[in-house]
Amino acid sequence: MTNNKNKLSLGIALATLTMAGALVSTAVVADDAATAAPKAAKHKVAKHKAAAKAVYAAPSKIDMLEAQLRAMQDEVAALRGQVHTTAPVTSVDAQKVQDLDARVATVEATSAKHASKAKNHMIYFRGGYAGNDSSLVATTNTVNGVGQLPGTTQGQKDGWNFGAGIDFSLTDNMFGLMKGTELLGELDLNYVDLGTFTSGLTNVLLNTTAYNGTSASQSMFRITAAPKIKFFEGSKLRPWIIPAGFTLNVISPPSQANAITELMPAMHFGAGLDYNIWKSIYVGTDVRYNMAFSTLDGTNVNGLTAGGSVGFGF
Repeated sequence: MTNNKNKLSLGIALATLTMAGALVSTAVVADDAATAAPKAAKHKVAKHKAAAKAVYAAPSKIDMLEAQLRAMQDEVAALRGQVHTTAPVTSVDAQKVQDLDARVATVEATSAKHASKAKNHMIYFRGGYAGNDSSLVATTNTVNGVGQLPGTTQGQKDGWNFGAGIDFSLTDNMFGLMKGTELLGELDLNYVDLGTFTSGLTNVLLNTTAYNGTSASQSMFRITAAPKIKFFEGSKLRPWIIPAGFTLNVISPPSQANAITELMPAMHFGAGLDYNIWKSIYVGTDVRYNMAFSTLDGTNVNGLTAGGSVGFGF
């Protein structure tokens, strides 16, 4: 009897050990499978493992494994739902994307071209030598254009000039006729100083015999509007010419004592170079000539200017 009880107890213990071994083997296999998963899967398993521990708080490892499995199944189901709800990309959608890319590229190219063209406008400041073909005949030199007043001296032919102007770009290809050749409109304001002269007019009006005279400056102010043709559009070095423009010469003092005139129109010609030294800053040099076809009551306004310039593109 005792022997039978021992056999029964031994059988129960053996069955218990067998079941425990099977459970341990199952847990080990599950752990090995989780370890062999990709890195991303391991991260997800660890995340849901922690969640399962907090939610299910089971005393056995089997319960924890079941909780992990349920969490993973829920995540797979959610991913499948996302896949099914995502609309497939059709050929029509692809064509729309291509059309949109082409439109964006066109807008970007147009904006870049306009930005580049905007830099072709320029405000500049120039100065240097000024020379007249002949000395200006001052107000005090003659009366009715005859003779020279006593005590009066001639003005100078050489002097200096300073001015400023603006170039406005009209087209970068001469309206389609010449690629890379830009046409601009120029407005130039220039002051010319030709030194001083001695006036004897005061003494003549006072009918005195002491002709000590009065010293006065002699100058011109030129307002010019002209077309400017600039070559090598897009390069740093830009030669240019002014084939013909319009200049209004304002002389000071006026032409003569009893018939005061001070405005004389003329033609304007020029050539020069501009060089882009940095960003939208330019330096340049130019030679310009103003030519009138007649004199202003005996006053010759023909002359040239030559010098350098500094410009700022915008």
